[in-house]
Amino acid sequence: MAQPPILTVSQLTRQIKDAVEGNFPQCWVQGEVTNCTRAGSGHVYLTLKDDSAQMRAVIWRNTAARLRFDIHDGLEVVAVGPVEVYEARGTYQLVVEQLLPQGIGALELAFRQLCEKLSAEGLFARERKRAIPRFPRRIALVTSPTGAAVRDMLQVITRRWAAARIVIVPVAVQGDGAAAQIAAALHRVHLLPDVDVVITGRGGGSLEDLWAFNEEIVARAIHACRLPVVSAVGHEIDVTVADLVADVRALTPSEAGELVVPHRHEVHAELLRLQQHLSQALRSQAATARAKLELLASRRVLTRPVERLHDLARQLDELDSRARRALSNRLHLTREQLAAAGGRLDALSPLKVLERGYSVTRLLPSGEVVRSFDQAHPGDELETLLQTGRLKSRVEESQGPS
Repeated sequence: MAQPPILTVSQLTRQIKDAVEGNFPQCWVQGEVTNCTRAGSGHVYLTLKDDSAQMRAVIWRNTAARLRFDIHDGLEVVAVGPVEVYEARGTYQLVVEQLLPQGIGALELAFRQLCEKLSAEGLFARERKRAIPRFPRRIALVTSPTGAAVRDMLQVITRRWAAARIVIVPVAVQGDGAAAQIAAALHRVHLLPDVDVVITGRGGGSLEDLWAFNEEIVARAIHACRLPVVSAVGHEIDVTVADLVADVRALTPSEAGELVVPHRHEVHAELLRLQQHLSQALRSQAATARAKLELLASRRVLTRPVERLHDLARQLDELDSRARRALSNRLHLTREQLAAAGGRLDALSPLKVLERGYSVTRLLPSGEVVRSFDQAHPGDELETLLQTGRLKSRVEESQGPS
């Protein structure tokens, strides 16, 4: 028997590669995503598995960038693409060119994932939504200039409020690049002079047609816009991410026109009501003021002003008389009290003692009253006070009691 040819590893691997890739140029594989990682290069590496087996798969960067939804472990998908053999490791993998989520459409899944993400960040919170001005100076319409939606909004706004000024910011609302155009316009719309409110939207269509308003870039542009934003996308049954982020959602573009401006007939009716209310209030105030004036005019101080002056003059005279009497009584009492005090002082005066035959002797020159014999010594000069006059003498001798 002839010996079979001996192949190198590379040769055998090349044959396997040709056989596999030639027989599996396009496969549709259903499985659960696991071990999903996104490389810094943008490529996505994952494993597809079922109950009995698993295989590696890769999504190259350009394909991954076009996916509408986020890939994560546990997601049930159908992956479409060729099988290729990686010769360097002798392994095979599925090169995913299309990825379809199972049980729900790709766009619906992307919509739900983005809603969950933005809701967790608070972009849908009611407390952050701003009120639109009742009488806007200027309205910016961020939409297609050729669509039916812009015509509907113009007709409604100008019919309801002819004074409204409108500026159209033309953008694509469908197709590649539409979301980027809408977001860029929302970032710059506040630079337009006198713009108070923004309407962005388009008419109805399929989910694919409306998808620009489900892009994250548009949602974040609405959230970052410095002016209140009204979203008017599609029909009443159409709900987009832009509707959920916007300050006000309009069910249709026509309703958006009704929301941003008042109806002139309603304003006229309100002005008439305010005029009637103001007139009634003024008449009521005038009647109240007239009644107060009549009440004041009937008072005696105004009807007989001199009588009041006479009353005051009489009261002044009575007060003067009472003051004079009180002062006279006070002076009389003070004189009596002064005389009594003078009498008591006079009774205590040393001069009264002298009148009864006593005298007062003082040392000279100090004037010290002599009360004891030992205060004076022989040779000291004395002064003796009498009832009338005084005597001077010199001590010859001092003696104490025997």
